[in-house]
Amino acid sequence: MSLDTWQEIFSVLRRNKLRTLLTALSVAWGIFMLVLLLGAGIGLRRGVEHDFRDDATNSLWLRDGKTSLPYAGRPPGRQIRFTNGDVEAIRREIPGVEYLTGRFYLWGEFSVSHGDKSGSFDLRGCHPDHLYLEKTILLEGRFINQLDIEQLRKVAVIGPEVRDALFGDQEPIGRYIDIRGVNYKVVGLYDDEGSEGELSKIYIPISTAQLVYHGHDRVHRIMFTLGDATPEQSEAISDLTRQLLARRHEFDPQDRRAVSITNNLVQFQKMSDIFEWIRRFVWIVGVGTIFAGIVGVSNIMLVSVKERTLEIGIRKAVGATPWSIVTLVLQEALLITSVAGYAGLVGGAAVVELINRYMPENDYLRQPEVDFDAALTATLLLIVSGAIAGLIPAIRAARVKPVVAMRAE
Repeated sequence: MSLDTWQEIFSVLRRNKLRTLLTALSVAWGIFMLVLLLGAGIGLRRGVEHDFRDDATNSLWLRDGKTSLPYAGRPPGRQIRFTNGDVEAIRREIPGVEYLTGRFYLWGEFSVSHGDKSGSFDLRGCHPDHLYLEKTILLEGRFINQLDIEQLRKVAVIGPEVRDALFGDQEPIGRYIDIRGVNYKVVGLYDDEGSEGELSKIYIPISTAQLVYHGHDRVHRIMFTLGDATPEQSEAISDLTRQLLARRHEFDPQDRRAVSITNNLVQFQKMSDIFEWIRRFVWIVGVGTIFAGIVGVSNIMLVSVKERTLEIGIRKAVGATPWSIVTLVLQEALLITSVAGYAGLVGGAAVVELINRYMPENDYLRQPEVDFDAALTATLLLIVSGAIAGLIPAIRAARVKPVVAMRAE
């Protein structure tokens, strides 16, 4: 495009400053809101993913409770208690089980000591597969293994806060800690991306916990992963598990209070579906706002063509081709939409970055950012929209007959 053409376009825009500014603002605002809402959508999705960060998403978590329905002559209100047999039955009879663990809680904080240092921490008895259910990250040593379970070993895996309180700068692996008068050998140090409370746990073999702390074969919770099962398959496995436990403990399989099953895969899928709908809604709102701005561009170009009817007629009288007239009008429309759209894009990206940098950490909106693909799509949408916005006025300008234009003036 020649310098004369640029000068002519800027001259036309300067003659209609207010109208051009308002039209450009409407386009910029549409892109600005689209980028901002998409960035917020990413932040909300990451907030939900953050809540699932320390637990296996493809997992079922079972908690026993009390019956709420009568069954086989038994009244409601019976306490259901999981046992080691339930864990083995699930391992043996439920298809699709990948990693499986029971959990034995030692209620309240236990006094734990090493030398002259002591502290109070929660204890959890578990199976080796617990490592995968909690997404535990081993920093040193190892986790509980099957020999620990079979031989009732007194071994412990501790978190960073336990290490800091009892060992300070000393190496904890291979040393012993005293838990209510029983010595446990520290065999591993773990990290956990969950809440801070997860860093102060002590894991011991579930068999040892049941023996030492008089739990018999009691299991407080059962969890297992489902591999690559789909949400539909996980629901079927959940139903099979409930039916199996209903047979073992003699309660109505429809009684959901007897055994509570949390399907993390289904919950995560539901949240993902919600955010997919939010993303689509954001695009609808953003495109609608952009479309409103584009309509404004089209209107201003129609007005511009009408005001320049005589000028266009003279151009055609001295030999200007219809295509040159169309190109002139299209270039003016593309200039308005491109500059305004780019300003809105930069402004939206800047606001999202400021929010990401200075927003306090919270559980709802985490690390919002501009989606590069969305920004590219929005830019292409602007270019196409700008061309469409200027097309109708450009065609009308190209159809102006020189004699009619001069007579109209």
